[in-house]
Amino acid sequence: MLEFLYKSPKKNAYLIILSLAIFSAIYNAFLPLHGDEAYYWVWSHHLQAGYFDHPPMIALLIHITNYISQAEWGIRLVNVFSMSISAVYIFKLTEEIFNKKTALDAILIFCSVILVHAGYILTTTDAPLILFWTLTLYYSYKAFFYNDTKYYIFAGVFLGFMMLSKYTAILFVLFLILFVLIKKREILKNKNFYLAVFISFIIVLPMVLWNYKHDWISFAFQLTYRGAKDTSLHPNLFFEFFGGQFGIFSPVFAAVFFYFMIKEKLFFKDEKLFFIALSSATILLFFFYKSFYTRMELNFSAPTYIGGAILTAYIFNKYNMQKTFKVGLGIALFFTIIARILFITNLETIQDRMYGKREAVKTLQTYAKAGDAFYGDHLTLAAYLKYYLPNHPDTDVLTPTRFSQYDMWRKKDYLKDGLVLAKDDDLIELKKLYKDVKLLKTINIKIGFGGKKTNTMYIYRVTNPKHFNPS
Repeated sequence: MLEFLYKSPKKNAYLIILSLAIFSAIYNAFLPLHGDEAYYWVWSHHLQAGYFDHPPMIALLIHITNYISQAEWGIRLVNVFSMSISAVYIFKLTEEIFNKKTALDAILIFCSVILVHAGYILTTTDAPLILFWTLTLYYSYKAFFYNDTKYYIFAGVFLGFMMLSKYTAILFVLFLILFVLIKKREILKNKNFYLAVFISFIIVLPMVLWNYKHDWISFAFQLTYRGAKDTSLHPNLFFEFFGGQFGIFSPVFAAVFFYFMIKEKLFFKDEKLFFIALSSATILLFFFYKSFYTRMELNFSAPTYIGGAILTAYIFNKYNMQKTFKVGLGIALFFTIIARILFITNLETIQDRMYGKREAVKTLQTYAKAGDAFYGDHLTLAAYLKYYLPNHPDTDVLTPTRFSQYDMWRKKDYLKDGLVLAKDDDLIELKKLYKDVKLLKTINIKIGFGGKKTNTMYIYRVTNPKHFNPS
């Protein structure tokens, strides 16, 4: 099979990317929104230069896809587009450095692992991060090694867009600084380098000004919420995060990648290999370090495997490890296919946070009256209500929960008569806000293996607000 693909590597690589994009767009139509997706969709109807939780790129991209469709599959065109364009540029960069055969292998690796398929399914801030990380990596490579002004301009633009995607992008800046200082100090004398920096700065400036206007609230949230408050070491969390890399990038590919990164000492002697290796190592080593202090989500390391797919493909070809490559590819595809099947057929087990919310909103709708306001007791439930209720009414978070964008949008007199969808028994909290609170419905949703667990949700009617703002 692989021998057939190698006859026209570029054509077949693009065919694989296109096929996966079409399949994913169809697949995504059968899944309800994740709470975070609904939350970002709400942002897309309130475009601004920054948000409490993240930079604005995810909202802007969803806003664009809203013109195509606001159905679940339409929102997820953001990640289908992002992952597909990333794959195209992984091929282009690998072909630029090595050859078409290695580039095809990089695509086979990239398109077979669970991490990438998860990226095709759920719309998160990782989607634009991966897109613009790949584009910036490609054009930075072209700029540094070919010294063409247009490549510096493109690199500056996409670096700016990446910074607007997720704050993790700062690690790409660190990687560039390290590479220039270690291998390309002459670039510091190149005016095009400063042109790229200026372009990035101009693109990012509105987000910085938004943060300044709001007392650096988003930056502070990321430093406190994502940072480790406990300064003691937790090796078990490191091994949990490290072991997870073998799951998201597949056991064989991860083992080969890590082994040869160490064996070849990050490919230090070859400037081009070192450029790609350092782009992966910077972000991976940072989160390895952080994982000693707090639990790291596996998706945090996702940009590692842009360069990781390229280098792993190179290793397989350099050492003629075709049998190992085929075994690794088979294992990766096996686990990915199983995961895809389970995700769509056993959502209540695999991702129970997505399960039953759409149906709960429909149940709440049966109790709705003209003029009702709608509230959730968590930011994701408020977002679900806005998305799944007819005509997408404005919603809010009613009871105490973590600070979110809703708190920044909220007006003083936000308490109205209406309905509340809650994941907790909020009777006491609601009575602090309203004179009359009535439990209308308790919804029990079976989740977990064999339906052994129950996710309980509550629908309340609240009337006669006490007209004070509890915050």
